[in-house]
Amino acid sequence: MRAEGEEITDRDIALFEAGIKLGALYHQFIGTPVSMATVADLETAIERSVALQPWVSFVDVKIDRARVQRCENEFKYCELRGEMLDVTVVIRYKAVEVQARVKYEEEIDYPLMRIEKIFRNDR
Repeated sequence: MRAEGEEITDRDIALFEAGIKLGALYHQFIGTPVSMATVADLETAIERSVALQPWVSFVDVKIDRARVQRCENEFKYCELRGEMLDVTVVIRYKAVEVQARVKYEEEIDYPLMRIEKIFRNDR
């Protein structure tokens, strides 16, 4: 027998969607070949790809160029890694807007995903 659960709110959906967008982005693009010559194009490609998905109202992708330059090999490219990313997404679902981010945290040596802000506009 299935127990009754709490109602799923618009806030719950917006938060879930933000997490899904960042997780999908991260696992889709990590390992992509990148160089100093293509880094801006890759940022744009990631932004445009994520922006196509439902309820995405804003995407900003920054790839750490210093890290790209340091890791380039003799063929002048390397693979995109988590520590190179700083990505912000904003999800707008009905009256709820969620800003989420993935950014490398030096202190824990990990590209941490987090919710940064939640807004509700009931106008």
